[in-house]
Amino acid sequence: MRPFDEGTVVATAQGEGGSRASRGRKVDGPALAVEHLTKRFGDRTAYSDVSFEIGFGEVFGFLGPNGAGKTTTVRTLGTLIAPTSGSAKVAGLPLTAANGPAIRQRISIMPESPGLYSRLTVEENLECFAGLYGLSDTRSRIRNALGAVNLVDRSKDLCGALSKGLRQRVALARALLNDPEVLFLDEPTSGLDPVAAREVHELITGMRERGVTIFLTTHRLEEAERLCDRVAILNTTLRMIGRPDELRQELFAQTLEVRTRAPLADPDALFGGLPGVKSWSGAEDGRYRLEVSDPEAAAPGVARALVGTGADVLSIAESRHTLEDVYLQLVGEEEKAGRA
Repeated sequence: MRPFDEGTVVATAQGEGGSRASRGRKVDGPALAVEHLTKRFGDRTAYSDVSFEIGFGEVFGFLGPNGAGKTTTVRTLGTLIAPTSGSAKVAGLPLTAANGPAIRQRISIMPESPGLYSRLTVEENLECFAGLYGLSDTRSRIRNALGAVNLVDRSKDLCGALSKGLRQRVALARALLNDPEVLFLDEPTSGLDPVAAREVHELITGMRERGVTIFLTTHRLEEAERLCDRVAILNTTLRMIGRPDELRQELFAQTLEVRTRAPLADPDALFGGLPGVKSWSGAEDGRYRLEVSDPEAAAPGVARALVGTGADVLSIAESRHTLEDVYLQLVGEEEKAGRA
């Protein structure tokens, strides 16, 4: 595959405008299809043998530690750099140098660093980028983009005078100008206060409902769990991919947490013979952890057995692992293996 000419990325966007409706957005197959993609910089491997597919209208979380290759993957799929090997389709088009201009008309990238012109106003920044893309109906596009990120009243402010959070929102408005089919968001809520971050979350949800594919890289794992249909964990190579609940089930046993007012006299005799209970562990303070085959099926039997022995039951609850637990378990194990 011939390397992309990075100097032509902006220039070749001119004169190829048109809304998604005029381009005919419906494309057979996935929005993104990546097969054995690898990128090396000399002797250093940014990412290796990465494969996945993302459907139109899906919010896909791309997680991993610093240096895992997430941003390099975004730059590759955004046609800013060429992969060393492998192949991909972006918005239905093969990822080749020849298709670069057409792909860039169908996507937008919001980097973690906004890259705005500090001496221009918010509106002037958007006018500049709308012009580079050769977009029609510029005023309406800018007004809609600013409205989407709640910045209409700041349109005349110089970007250099804005806070980091506000600059992030301007960058997001810029990414919406060309009505993209695939939107790459690299840490979109970095530096935002909780209210502004929630507004971005609502915007992402709205774009998904309109059929826009969101490729989201974030270090906020609760954000990924809330927004993403599926997530992938990258650490140079792709470690896991799936729905958050699937990843939890794959990494963690299903368990019930039991609390009694006082320690049980013979917990082994009580828990050992119960249907669906595989094993148990406990402490002297009346807290017990039961590994079960199915929490909903096992819980009623556990409750009946405890009441039958006269135990004062304080709570029986299924353990709920978060996406953060999955991430820390996976990445932590790899870091330990690397130090061994």
